[in-house]
Amino acid sequence: MLQEVVSDRSYTRSFNAFAANLTDQEQKKLASHDDVVSVFPSTTLQPQTTRSWDFMGLHQNVHRNLAVESDIIIGVIDDGIWPESESFSDRGFSPVPKKWKGACNGGENFTCNNKIIGARWYTALDASVRDGSGHGTICASIAAGNYVKNASFYGIAQGTARGGVPAARIAAYKACGGIGCESVDLLSAFDDAVADGVDIISLSLGGGILDIKDDVVAIGALHAMQKGILTVNAAGNSGRGRGRNSSTASVAPWLFSVAASTTDRQIVTKVALGNGATIIGKGVNSFKPKSTKFALIHGKNATSTCTRKEAKSCEDGCLNSRLVKGKILICEDANRQRQAMDAGAYGVIEMADDEFSSVTAMPASEISPQNIRQIQDYAKNSTMPVANILTSESTKQSNAPIVARFSSRGPNLLIPEIMKPDVTAPGVEILAAYSPKESPSNYHFDDRSVKYTIVSGTSMSCPHVAGAAAYVKSIHPNWSPSAIKSALMTTAIPMTSAKGKHTEFSYGAGHINPVKAANPGLVYETIEEEYVKMLCYKGYSMPTIRKLFGNKTSNCIRLQQHKWSPKDLNYPAMASLVRRNEPFTVTFSRTVTNVGNASSTYRANISAPSGLKVSVQPQELSLKKLNEKKSFVVKVGGKVPVRVSSATLEWNDGSHNVRSPIVIYTKSPKRS
Repeated sequence: MLQEVVSDRSYTRSFNAFAANLTDQEQKKLASHDDVVSVFPSTTLQPQTTRSWDFMGLHQNVHRNLAVESDIIIGVIDDGIWPESESFSDRGFSPVPKKWKGACNGGENFTCNNKIIGARWYTALDASVRDGSGHGTICASIAAGNYVKNASFYGIAQGTARGGVPAARIAAYKACGGIGCESVDLLSAFDDAVADGVDIISLSLGGGILDIKDDVVAIGALHAMQKGILTVNAAGNSGRGRGRNSSTASVAPWLFSVAASTTDRQIVTKVALGNGATIIGKGVNSFKPKSTKFALIHGKNATSTCTRKEAKSCEDGCLNSRLVKGKILICEDANRQRQAMDAGAYGVIEMADDEFSSVTAMPASEISPQNIRQIQDYAKNSTMPVANILTSESTKQSNAPIVARFSSRGPNLLIPEIMKPDVTAPGVEILAAYSPKESPSNYHFDDRSVKYTIVSGTSMSCPHVAGAAAYVKSIHPNWSPSAIKSALMTTAIPMTSAKGKHTEFSYGAGHINPVKAANPGLVYETIEEEYVKMLCYKGYSMPTIRKLFGNKTSNCIRLQQHKWSPKDLNYPAMASLVRRNEPFTVTFSRTVTNVGNASSTYRANISAPSGLKVSVQPQELSLKKLNEKKSFVVKVGGKVPVRVSSATLEWNDGSHNVRSPIVIYTKSPKRS
């Protein structure tokens, strides 16, 4: 390498790389070196932040291979962990697995045990693996937390908290700090996690869409895959607002990309009006009412300094504390708890159309724009309007799962033929372990200390899938990352556009079913050469590919002699981009491996909408032994007049149903 470059950090345990401060000239010179794959700036990624396991069917009494489960190690790359949490108790645990090659370098005031067996930190401003925001503790407890009875947030959502694999071990890699997760630290964490010998990596963070050779998550996960380690990654929380389509940055096919959806439990906060009406709102409000009723005042009537519009929204500096003190304030905007508290209000009713409840810092309820009018009318027409904000309660949500609006969507901008996200999992109003040093509401004036909190985000759905993947691996220790991923995708519970507005681009193959995934019947295994083919097809140079994979024998010319495109990657889902309202024909080549009954016959069942003609050859797969492989070709043709048209292929042998989505999506036709 260049002698004049001084390395700030090097990565040598699992792959070869280094970080350094470079001038533009040095960067260009280094990038031109034959042995360099890519030179890219360090970027900052962001963390994407119990009933859920029962909702997915992974009950406490489910069949487990505990001897193997206790050997499973989940590497959590995040902002650290709170080791004293009851969720990480090692009571009853055997000694650390012999295969473990890692270390407990937890820093100041940090001790590992037989549950948290490894700890490392990389962030410059920290001297410990203790988490800075509670985020890492949340994620680790969801994936592999131990059983904790009567866990709750001040009595709300009370029950037994647990992870997907309570007997598994945890290795915590602190790569995130106050401003996010620096790519140099993430590479270090991946490098160590792979060399330490983790089985699954849970990564609840993300950033913008990057070229694979510049994407530290894709690069780290690629090297993990080569060592038999599956990386589970949050799809992201950019699903709302403009640009929500193609908002997921978790696009590499070797990543297991996870969307977020609801469970059948929702948390509501009711507002009781003086006229007897009760309005249902959102919020995790733990505060017990100090009285049965409080005076009600609208923000527009609580100011003498602001315009009517500013006062209605309770903007900073608008509220007169003499008029507001001790009352419940109505604000026609969201996130007004700080303003209400500063003015001395007892509580606040905020106008918001949120789909999930967040922890409140004071008595508060978020009311939809439609329902808040009822409160406004009562306050306007009553001479002495009063109300009360009740403590939150859990209610049944019968239409779950529904994909959260915040969950990032596909399609895949980088590789259009690879459907993303892959699956969805619980990520809304999840009870999880927390750091007692952090405010549960993230408001500076909320100084409560809690052991468990309630949170939402793809950061929460990601460790659910990591835990499910670890469960599958405990049943099938020798399965490859792609086999585990395939099992969870092809057994996922089907969803429809009613469950996710953007169909498969919001929920992938469906909602995971961990128990069924342990017995999928057939799996789609993807070998490394196919990923090489894909990058060849996408125009990556052979030297770049060889450096990425550490493979000196790959040859794009030889691989491209066969007619192949990324749609033929042996993926459990099939996707193709076509022109709207124009005739098309597309084929997908796939191979399945028998992991079910030694002797079985699978028959193809196709479900397709009008406008799509789907066929499969052969229509029957006869298998005589375990691990036998059979290939088939799916042909899809027709015209698509809409943005997305979805079909399904199911292989059924009477006891297994192996389901793959087929997604044909469109771009606008050429203008004449």
